[in-house]
Formats: sequence, C-alpha cells, structure tokens
Amino acid sequence: MAISRWVLLYLQQQVPATALAAVRIVFGLLMLASCLRFIALGWIEQQYILPKIHFPYTGFEWVASLGSPGMYIIFGLMTVATVGMILGAWYRLSAIVFFLTFTYVELIDKTYYLNHYYFVSLVAFLLCLVPAHGAWSIDARRSAAQARTTVPRWTFDIFLFQLTVVYVYAGIAKINEAWLLDAMPLRIWMPAHDDLPVIGSLMSIPWMPWVFSWAGMLYDISVPWFLMHRRTRWFAYAAVVGFHLVTGMMFQIGVFPLVMIGMTLLFFIPAPVTVAPSTPTLRPVHAVIGLFIVLQLLTPWRFLLYPGNLYWTEEGYRFSWRVMLVEKAGTATFSVTDRRTGRTGIVDNRMFLNEHQEKQMSFQPDMILQFAHVLHDHFERMGMTDPIVTADVWVTMNGESSTQLVDPTVDLSREQLGFHRNAWVLSDE
Repeated sequence: MAISRWVLLYLQQQVPATALAAVRIVFGLLMLASCLRFIALGWIEQQYILPKIHFPYTGFEWVASLGSPGMYIIFGLMTVATVGMILGAWYRLSAIVFFLTFTYVELIDKTYYLNHYYFVSLVAFLLCLVPAHGAWSIDARRSAAQARTTVPRWTFDIFLFQLTVVYVYAGIAKINEAWLLDAMPLRIWMPAHDDLPVIGSLMSIPWMPWVFSWAGMLYDISVPWFLMHRRTRWFAYAAVVGFHLVTGMMFQIGVFPLVMIGMTLLFFIPAPVTVAPSTPTLRPVHAVIGLFIVLQLLTPWRFLLYPGNLYWTEEGYRFSWRVMLVEKAGTATFSVTDRRTGRTGIVDNRMFLNEHQEKQMSFQPDMILQFAHVLHDHFERMGMTDPIVTADVWVTMNGESSTQLVDPTVDLSREQLGFHRNAWVLSDE
C-alpha cells in the first residue's frame, strides 16, 4: 500500500512543459547531425547496400536491407522525422517514424553495433510515449488542445534515468581485474595515440594507463550523481566534456561523444516541481514505462546466466553498456566439406564479407555461426550435398597469445543460435 501511494503521489507531480520540449529539441538536433553525417560519408551504400550478406540479431532474422533505392528512402524518412521532432511538427508521427526507421537500420546488421546506437533507439522509443510537443512546437501553435504549460514529472525524469543507467552500468562494468589491475586494454591503446594534440605526451607515460582506467571507472559511476546537485553540476559537466572529447579523439566511435555531451545537458534544465490538484489514474503508458525501467535495470546482468568469461564468449555482452572494455582480434578459416563425396575446400571470406564484417565476425561466436550457415546454404546451392562447415578460429584478447575460440571438429551448420550456452565455444583457459 505504501508503494502504491508513493507511486500515485509521484504521478501527481508536474514540471514545466518547456523542460520536456528541450529534451525533444536537443535530441532532434543531435540526430539530424548524425543522419546528415551518415549520408555525407557514404555509409548507406557502404554498410547496407554493397555487402552481400548481413548479420541479423537473434529473433530478427526477418529484418533485411532494402537495397537501393530503399535504404536511401529509409534514411530520407529518418532525416525528415528529426526535423519534425525539432520543430514539434506532427510530433507524435515524427517520433514514431524516427524510432522505427532508426531501429530498423540498426537491426539489419549487428556488425555495426555500438552502445550509442542502442541508446538512441531507447531515447527515441521514450519520445514516442511522452508529450514533448506541448511547448515550443508547431503542434502547440496549431492546436490549443496540444499546448501544455506542465507535463507529468516522470516524462522528464525517465530521460535522466536512462542517462544515469548508461553511466553507472558502464562504471560497474569497469570494476574487473583486467581494467583496474592490469590497465587493459588501455595499456595497448594509449601508446598508439601519443601524437594526439595537448594530451599526446601523456599517452606514453608508463603508469598513465592505470590513471585513466581508475579515473574512467570512478567518472562513470559518480558523474550522474554530481550532475544531479547544483553545487557540483558545472564541475561534473566539465568532466563530461573532457572525458568524451578524449575518448572521441582516441577511438572511432562516431557521434557518441557529442550525443552524450548534448544529452547530459538535460541535467541543467530547470524543472521546478508542482503538484496536480487531482489524483492521476494509472494508464497503460505507466505500465510500459515500468516495464522499461525493469528491463533497463536487469538486462545488463543477463551475462550471469552464462558460464565462462563474458569477454571471451560475448554471451550477454551487447546491450549492457560495456564500452571499450576489451581488445580482441581474430583469424577465422572456414572449411566446407561435401557430406557425400568428402571433398573439402577452404573458404575465402572476402568473397562474402567486407573488411569490417570479416574483422568483427572473426572473434564473435554468434557471427561465426551465422556465417557458417551462410556458407552451408551457398555451397549447397552450388551443388554440394549438405555441406559440413567447420572453422579454425584463433583469437587474441588484451594482448595475450592467440587461443582457439571454436571447436574445429564441430559441424557448425548443425548448430543453432539461441539464448542457450554455446557448447562449441571453447574456454579461454
């Protein structure tokens, strides 16, 4: 009873509609810049039209590239939707179109998975649910019924919650022996960036990787709490800007630094709380938000359901805010054998994959298995009898000597992806 009463009291609280409008505008501007950048760099063709095959997520095998001109149309709709969100014009439709098109593109190929793409999809989903067009919008000018002076507090707080989850879980993920005690993989990465402006000279100092490792962990875990308090907010935001500028210079992580710098500004938006005179009723959207919160809190822990080294097997690795925590490289040699004649051939991966796809596939077990199935189907169409597909895969992690990742005797064409433990993945010990 006490919990339900607290929930109802919280749902009574209101904040200025301009606070939520600021979320809409900041996010929309960042996404417009991201879309234009993606189009200008020619990545639509490079990533979604030219590749012969893609690596879909488990359960989303039905999601496929539309080729040309389909993918250009998708990105065109996505870009127009960002403008609609910024202006608050046909806002609800714009938010839904952006969420669907952006998430569709990201589901086509897990090769290009980045944590910030996942973050964008989550924020876009939330924007579909909240009345972010109640102020500073064309919709509010066109229709007095859509104009608002206040909005429920939760519609603003949910974005602060999501930002906090990103930072705190990224910090928790860094609390491990390799990151804190061995300063890995920063000991590998930092010396390679000694030519950076201003900070380049720090990169070659022998003990500096440990400083960066510990500072990174402490930053992630603590920065949202400092951002929540007025006295420490500017200091915390300076740390946000510095942290993301450094990571942006060191790593190829796209617009992620700008997205986090921009979205973290939400902590500065004044949102004085008032209380609505009437008691709110629970609606379906409240149940959706409640489920969303539970999933965001639990999903990063799903790796505990699997045995073995998470960073080796990668079971439960994605969607858990593990950002730049491991350095891996691999070589994968596939053999295809005719089940009837016993004739065997070695596959040239480049006949099927682009350079980035081959690099990512070579150390990620689920992608290795998907590629094995692609090879089975391809060579069966070429006349082989139910081909046997095996893989000789060697992976180095955090500078250690190469270790075999996949059981080379297993016919991978007989194995299936799922949410179970992959027995054909060997231990790293």
